[in-house]
Amino acid sequence: MLPGRDRRMTQGHPWVFSNEIRMDAAAKAIPAGSVVLLHRVDGKPLGVGTFNPRTLICFRLFDRDPRAQVDERFIAGRLASALALRSRLYPTAYYRLVHGEADGLPGLVADRYGDVVVLQSGTAGMDALLPPVIAAVRSLLSPGAVIVRNDSPFRQMEGLETKVEVAFGAVEGPVEVREGGPVFLADLQRGQKTGWFYDQRDNRAFVAKLATGLSVLDVYCYIGGFTLAAAAAGAKEAVGIDSSEKALDLARRAAALNKLEERCSFRSGEAFQSLESLAKGGKRYDVVVSDPPAFVKSAKDLKPGLRGYRKLAALSAAVVAPGGFLFIASCSHAVGLDAFAGEVAAGLSRAGRTGRILRTAGAGADHPVHPHLPESAYLKALTLQLS
Repeated sequence: MLPGRDRRMTQGHPWVFSNEIRMDAAAKAIPAGSVVLLHRVDGKPLGVGTFNPRTLICFRLFDRDPRAQVDERFIAGRLASALALRSRLYPTAYYRLVHGEADGLPGLVADRYGDVVVLQSGTAGMDALLPPVIAAVRSLLSPGAVIVRNDSPFRQMEGLETKVEVAFGAVEGPVEVREGGPVFLADLQRGQKTGWFYDQRDNRAFVAKLATGLSVLDVYCYIGGFTLAAAAAGAKEAVGIDSSEKALDLARRAAALNKLEERCSFRSGEAFQSLESLAKGGKRYDVVVSDPPAFVKSAKDLKPGLRGYRKLAALSAAVVAPGGFLFIASCSHAVGLDAFAGEVAAGLSRAGRTGRILRTAGAGADHPVHPHLPESAYLKALTLQLS
């Protein structure tokens, strides 16, 4: 590292940026994704990690022990630790098994769907380590199938191609996801992210409890997470809206599987237009859920994205019945909680509504946050009661 640039890492940060490294010809010649030992300028070792000379975050720490060997045995140890935590948290094998740096495996996401494990690699370093990762997953869990969902657009920042493949076994059609009461159906090869959003588990349960005996509108419902959870908890009516017919088909099939068709309905529509139409028609719901995809995917999207959250809050509030509840979330990494809450408040004012925040939440416990990477706490969710 450059002189005086090792302080952050010495204090516990797991990343090193390219402007902190002596990026000479030898460093630039190291193949992207290589496992390296990083040294201070005086030669003192700082830790073992993966290196990519072509990216802003050029070093990602795996272990501070300079003797560490990042191989299948090492990875299996980290996976076993992650598994022990999830097994304590959840009674069934449906959860995020690995959440990157917080689980000591930077660049890796692993979601478990019973007998199927879905992996996502976000860095050149983790791409190079996928063979021992897959071997360790098979040895530890003995799954029926392992899917690699390397189709995130963020991979382009690491110079990586996007692809989806079944690395082991076979998966035919959607798989069941068991969470709380109902059973959901997820497409693990073509659905969003890895097919399901475990991060909203606790929020779905909270909203479902509120919804007992009430009417519910779930905007951006995807495959019916909040809709089905609310109906299963006793909502008198639950309506899901999404722009994807493929997702809605899975939601309808899950409603039938759970015998919830009489209280669940799903319709295709763009969120903003649907909310505007409902408001103009005088339709009101006791509980409104607005859980959109990320409005801010990069710094250049920040201003328009914040305006989007304000507009969504205003449109959503307009269809909440007096005394009803609004759940609204943001999964944009670049938007902090204070900024998001400010836009929601401004949206309520625009709609002529006010209320009180009952709960501020993030992702479930299977999405732990590294203490030196608070920005990785990407999910922000507010539950409000509106006057």
